Amino acid sequence: MHIIAQILFVIALLAGVGFFARNIKRLIRNIKLGREIDRNDRAGERFAKMARIAFGQSKMVRKPVAGFLHVVVYLGFIIINIEVLEIVIDGVFGTHRIFSFMGGFYNVLIAAFEILAFLVLVGVIIFWIRRNLMNIYRFLSRELKGWPKNDANYILYFEMVLMLLFLTMNAADHQLQLNGAEHYALGHSMQAAFPISNFILPIFDGMTNASLVIVERTAWWLHILGILFFLNYLYYSKHLHILLAFPNVYYSKLQPKGEFDNLEAVKKEVALMMDPDADPFAAPAEDAEEEPEKFGASDIFDLNQVQLLNSYTCTECGRCTAECPANQTGKKLSPRKIMMDTRDRVEEVGAIINQKGKFEDDGKQLLDDYILREELWACTTCNACVEACPVGIDPLSIILDMRRYLVMEQSAAPQELAIAMTNIENNGAPWPYNQMDRLNWAEENK
Repeated sequence: MHIIAQILFVIALLAGVGFFARNIKRLIRNIKLGREIDRNDRAGERFAKMARIAFGQSKMVRKPVAGFLHVVVYLGFIIINIEVLEIVIDGVFGTHRIFSFMGGFYNVLIAAFEILAFLVLVGVIIFWIRRNLMNIYRFLSRELKGWPKNDANYILYFEMVLMLLFLTMNAADHQLQLNGAEHYALGHSMQAAFPISNFILPIFDGMTNASLVIVERTAWWLHILGILFFLNYLYYSKHLHILLAFPNVYYSKLQPKGEFDNLEAVKKEVALMMDPDADPFAAPAEDAEEEPEKFGASDIFDLNQVQLLNSYTCTECGRCTAECPANQTGKKLSPRKIMMDTRDRVEEVGAIINQKGKFEDDGKQLLDDYILREELWACTTCNACVEACPVGIDPLSIILDMRRYLVMEQSAAPQELAIAMTNIENNGAPWPYNQMDRLNWAEENK
């Protein structure tokens, strides 16, 4: 019987890990649909930033209540899953609590896992109440209707069930140990190792060892299968940030937030115009037949790989939108929606590649079909969204790249901006006054 269980476990483990590997491969392929960008400079600063923001959760705790709860759930869920290693070894080799040879230290570990599991359970319940009952503004936006709202709740339900299964498994296991059941007796007392599941023991009063084994094995199997299912659900969920927050923060911009990137193609043209030795009538280079570089972005292929990584890392928390002054004044712009729309478009393109082996034009693009021009021009470029994001996402960079496309490729700037740019070109300032008249105000105020 144990051999059959081991075989079934190995099959489930290989299937879960294999499906996860396939999804990760597709994720990497989708991110590589973007343009390459070199963000490997200043490695020391990048590691320090990643340790501070991704691992240390420094931005999360700016909102004390949500931040504290997130740290508890984050650390608890990560640390508790250390026990998954023991479960995997037990499942493959048919052993029981293989690490129990560590004696007292093992007791301390199990006790810590149980306390953390209880804290995670409490934290997740509070998160559910905040998201569903407290009418917090950033959870009520139009982009969170339907699947995004359900997805967030599914994750919370998953975590509740996994923690309850963990504690139930431990409680039944403990009772079997106390009963001296075969395969469960460990040869030393683990009474101190079960500070939470001890409170569940009265439920098992009067149950036979055979019934307890069924409860323990059922909870054990559901717990590990739930973890494998959760692992593969991540790809389809906003909770990919569990895996991607670290590389996302590492590859985030280190330049000051107000420093805009210059387009390389424009810099080359300006350099050519400023070169007194340049021959405007010179024969074109051999590679001049290549398609001219596109200014800005109209679809995900024009964005860089870090921007696409950003879109997959977004956890839809809404801190960016809550800080956005355009959104606060009732405009359509929501930085969170910018990231969600980008991810949806990448996934749409990825689905076409999955089906046909390569991308074939579907007549859609990110601009207009997903992100509206009204949203783009509502942005004040204040960088509040970038500063607010707890995992280093930069919605502003996508907005600016799409604006560049509208201005430089389509000449589709709003009238007010077009007038200002014309004035800058003619008068050296955004106002419609001749440069010779600039100091008239000084004369008038003498």
